[in-house]
Amino acid sequence: MQASLPSAARAALLGLAVGDALGVPVEFAPRTARQQDPVTGMRAYGTHGQPAGTWSDDSSLTFCLAETLARPGGRTGLPDLNDFARRSINWLYNSYWTAHGETFDVGNATRVAIDRLQRGTEPTKAGPRSEFDNGNGALMRILPLSFHETWRAESLDLNAAWALTEAVASVTHGHPRSTLGCFVHLLVARGLLRGLSPAASIKQARTESYNWLHNQAKGPVFYEWPKYNTFFDGSLANLTEQEVKSTGYVVHTLEASLWCLLKHDSYAATVLAAVNLGDDTDTTGAVAGGLAGLAYSEAGIPAEWLAVLARRADIEVLAMRLAKAD
Repeated sequence: MQASLPSAARAALLGLAVGDALGVPVEFAPRTARQQDPVTGMRAYGTHGQPAGTWSDDSSLTFCLAETLARPGGRTGLPDLNDFARRSINWLYNSYWTAHGETFDVGNATRVAIDRLQRGTEPTKAGPRSEFDNGNGALMRILPLSFHETWRAESLDLNAAWALTEAVASVTHGHPRSTLGCFVHLLVARGLLRGLSPAASIKQARTESYNWLHNQAKGPVFYEWPKYNTFFDGSLANLTEQEVKSTGYVVHTLEASLWCLLKHDSYAATVLAAVNLGDDTDTTGAVAGGLAGLAYSEAGIPAEWLAVLARRADIEVLAMRLAKAD
């Protein structure tokens, strides 16, 4: 059943932040460590020495983008990317929209891009563009764009949706592989927002993106779809856990999060599976958590996890503003 927009926004932002917070204490630890000591709930300290419920850069930059979209007119037309740039700079250098007034765990490409923004580079040209700049830093923060009117239109214009996604992703990551990961992610989110099941949302996203890439897409992006081969060939659900990678590479993060969504039938099981894949645990948890929030609603997020989530009330207010923006 399709949720109301305010409910969906709360579920998306809270779901993403909880998944992020579950992963923060064990980030960078290998999968073998999680097999010996699996995460089953919120933990304190660990990798970054933070209290339980602390989220990282994944959530911070997601909230920065949500703030931009929540401004008057932010969900129609091209969002004010200069506003998003200012918020991103403020986050990196002044700890804006952080859990406890401390910025930590900043990706390399994201730092380079924000340094460029601070020096006056145009937002859509700030993100590094080489093939080696395809970390998951755009993917981790892109979910609020699913509430933009372009993505919510009854009849989706995939060319317009691509152009919008490319502009927003390129603020930190300018390579088309990163944008394609964001594009697929938003197609899945669109299906979930319209009440489809995770499996149906992923199937629809695969069909729509494949057809668009082969019939309408122009430029370098066409040559990127084989990188996401397990998504496009439909084999993702059949992968074993050993075959799923959970590094900071955008392809791995998208495929790992979708694999967890396909393999489990609740919010908790999905995000715990994502975190227990190891390595880039906060981002895999955040990406899977945002989608799982949409799939299972805020009610599906365990109350004990929400109870310790940093700045929960602030996140809820932001979600309401995002849903009501015109």
